[in-house]
Order: sequence, then structure tokens, then C-alpha cells
Amino acid sequence: MNLPIASVPPASTEVPEVVRRLAAGAALEPVWLNGIGGLTFRTDDGRFIKWGPHDLEATMRDEAERMRWARRWIPVPEVLHQGSDAEHEWLVTAALPGRSAVDARWRDSAEVAVHAVGAALRTLHEALPVEECPWTWDPASRIANARLRGVAVPDELHTPPAVDRLVVCHGDACMPNTLLDDEGRPVAHVDLAALGTADRWADIAVASMSTEWNFGPGWADVLIEAYGVTPDRERLDYYRRLWNET
Repeated sequence: MNLPIASVPPASTEVPEVVRRLAAGAALEPVWLNGIGGLTFRTDDGRFIKWGPHDLEATMRDEAERMRWARRWIPVPEVLHQGSDAEHEWLVTAALPGRSAVDARWRDSAEVAVHAVGAALRTLHEALPVEECPWTWDPASRIANARLRGVAVPDELHTPPAVDRLVVCHGDACMPNTLLDDEGRPVAHVDLAALGTADRWADIAVASMSTEWNFGPGWADVLIEAYGVTPDRERLDYYRRLWNET
């Protein structure tokens, strides 16, 4: 699935023509390159423009729909425009205050960032109403999606642990997808293309695992404790495997 292959692209990154058109004369700064070649640019007039190849797992149309829904309860970017052509898709959102929890600002303050992301994830789970959510992110739907993409999922992952608590999951709760203010307080969530109902451990497993990609070993349980639960090794192992195998 979403592998930890992402980075800040160089300032010399070539700007796709459609991004230039959407910028409408605004200056562009490349801020993120994801694992499938998608790019995100910040404009100097308060917008972000995401552009990339079609993703069969979760599209930018999916993301736009979910952000519009989630904004009723939690801070997420406002969708300004979404579109696609035969090969690529794009999404324009209004910029929000705050910086990614893996911004260089937090390089020497990992504990602050990790605590904030754990707490923010718990707030998201408490705020979004399961009964009103039209999407699911449970193991069955993720395995079915993987099958459509030609991914063979090991048999043992077809039988998940019993649900601990059903919530509306972020769907990509990795550290970069929480924005923090300069004091380290959570201000918003981004990248909601896979948002849907599932056991809360589906998000907790990925969020805690992502601490190691961004800050090194030793932080996973810190995030889980900041979320407010005791690490459940069985569910953590299952949902981390499901993430890596689908």
C-alpha cells in the first residue's frame, strides 16, 4: 500500500502544465513528492495544488468527497477544485495554518510531534460520527480493493481480530498528515482519501509505525500512549501487516 517512500522535492522540480494553469500566475513551491510520483505545490496566494497519476487505491475525487464531509466536524482543508484527465488527477485546497508533524521544525522535538499526532488521532476518532459515515475502510474492503489492483493478500490476513472499537478512521494516519502549530498543538488533518469506518487499531497501527519512518525507533508506543490506550500487540501486528501487504 502506502510505503514510506516520500520526500520534499527539490526547488528545481518541473511543474506540470496543468499545475501552472491552476496556479493562475501564483508562485509555486514544491513541498511533497509521494511514492507514486505525485507532487504537491504550495502557492503564494494561500493554496495547495496536488497533482499525480490516477491511483486505483484512493483517488483525489475520493479525497475531495471525504474532506467535504469531514469538515462538518473536524478541521481539514477546504476543497476549491478537483479534476482529472486521461492520465492524471489534481486537487486544489485552501491552505491552513500549521506545518506537517514531520516538518524540520520538529526534527529535534520528536516527543512533542509524536504526542500531538497521537492525541489528534484520538480527537478525530471521537469527533467523526460512525453512523453518518458513508464509507468503510475495514479489512474486507481493503482486501477487495487490493484484489482489483492485482495484489495477492496472504490468506491469514482475511481473518482480522475482532473489532475493539468501530470509528471513522483517517485511512492514512501517518505522521506527515497531521498539521501542528508552532507550539506543537494539532490544528488539522490532511490526505483523507481513504477515510472510512474501521476498527480504531487500523489507524493506530499505521500512525505508530510511521513514527519510525520519520523519527527512528522507539516512538511507536509513545504515540499509542498519547492516544490513550495500552498497546494491543495482536491488533498492531495484524493492521501493520495489512497495510504493508495491500
